[in-house]
Amino acid sequence: MLETRRTVEEKTQEATRIKKQRDQERQRAFDDRHWSKKSLEEMVERDWRILREDFAISTKGGKIPFPLRSWRESTLPTSILDIVDKLQYEEPTPIQRQAIPIGLQNRDIIGVAETGSGKTAAFLIPLLVWIMGLPKIERDADADKGPYAVILAPTRELAQQIEDEAAKFGRPLGVRTVSVIGGLSREDQGFQLRLGCEIVIATPGRLIDVLENRYLVLSRCSYIVLDEVSCYRMIDMGFEPDVQKILEHLPVSNVKPDSEDAEDPEKLLAYMGKDKFRQTVMFTATMPPQVERLARNYLRRPAVVYIGSIGRPVERVEQKVYLVKEQAKRKKLLEMRNSGIDPPIIFVNQKKVRVASDVLAKSLEKMGFRATTLHGGRNQEQREFALSSLKAGAKDILVATDVAGRGIDIKDVSLVLNYDMAKSIEGYTHRIGRTGRAGKTGVAITFLTQEDSAVFYDLKQTLLASPVSHCPPELDKHPDAQHKPGTVLTKKRKEETIFV
Repeated sequence: MLETRRTVEEKTQEATRIKKQRDQERQRAFDDRHWSKKSLEEMVERDWRILREDFAISTKGGKIPFPLRSWRESTLPTSILDIVDKLQYEEPTPIQRQAIPIGLQNRDIIGVAETGSGKTAAFLIPLLVWIMGLPKIERDADADKGPYAVILAPTRELAQQIEDEAAKFGRPLGVRTVSVIGGLSREDQGFQLRLGCEIVIATPGRLIDVLENRYLVLSRCSYIVLDEVSCYRMIDMGFEPDVQKILEHLPVSNVKPDSEDAEDPEKLLAYMGKDKFRQTVMFTATMPPQVERLARNYLRRPAVVYIGSIGRPVERVEQKVYLVKEQAKRKKLLEMRNSGIDPPIIFVNQKKVRVASDVLAKSLEKMGFRATTLHGGRNQEQREFALSSLKAGAKDILVATDVAGRGIDIKDVSLVLNYDMAKSIEGYTHRIGRTGRAGKTGVAITFLTQEDSAVFYDLKQTLLASPVSHCPPELDKHPDAQHKPGTVLTKKRKEETIFV
């Protein structure tokens, strides 16, 4: 009887142990579900980490909020969510997932993401949420105090593109925008500003002009956006002094403290009304040292959001490089034409623009193309007409300078050609970013000459880092591609250094 009882107890204990083990395995499997299979309440820290990994989101800075899983799970007002649905934005892009929650906390942000990744909506939506809680600006009583926010863009075309996007969101909400850009009448822009608006979208030069001539004041501006910062060519074009001049026209009473309070959501949200701390937002496709220095000067304890690899061209763009002589470029272009390769955008360099772009456009027309040009030498109406002609299909090819490489969104561009190689790898990155947008693939072809040797090394590294591109042997083995310019001393200079 004792043996029988012992056997029964053992069997019961074993059955209980197996049942407990199975329950634990089921619970573990339930907990290990992918974050997309869980409700918001079931999410744990591990799930949020996997979500960020899934979308190649990395962050830096204290107290970063969780990213958005979907539009409807966000805390955005219903009026904005309805606009999002109407515009058919099905899912937030990676930069929108992380930047919007940070922006809603009134924190300064640096967003680094490839071109065409939805950066405009990432800074517009938090801005509009804040403006919706403020009094509407009236023409007579408020116009002399200025707008609530300023968005700076490096080119007129990008400013107008941002204005179009802002109108899609702002018009249904009663939020007005005015663009202040060169090439148009300053008096007409001044008249629009006097009618009152909540947001001014501007290029730095024209904004300084209207500020100094008292067409505009910024006495209550609390939101500054610097879009496509790496395009400003801070050193070459003196962008930093321009930003400083603009900031001097803003009230100093709303500057954030340079302390941990600038990272504390509770303390920042306490200043979300009229007396809001100034919020500074920077978005860029690359992060060169000049941009980092700019951020340190003007932002307070920013949250930094990186999408993918910093400064790398999108992985969907296949990059092809051909080493040719200058006089052989046109022949190479004709060969492309004969083989059925028709690039919609052809980039040339600024120094040659007035002659080279127009001459090249005429040569293309002789080949059977319908070509137009876009460069700084054309007035605003001509530039707008050139872009609209390409978008509408009236023209086949746009011959352009870097003006078209800075954030301009032209749909369904499958191929771009660098007839002249850009003078910096940042400029090259922006140019090839005109293709491979919105999840599509693209091709970027570059004609390289010995005159471009200063960028050989950086271009080689960019090609080697791309999973869909390869570096041609001529570039890979070229002496100028073996080291970064200025980092290797010649034998004579080494001897002089040792002697000194």
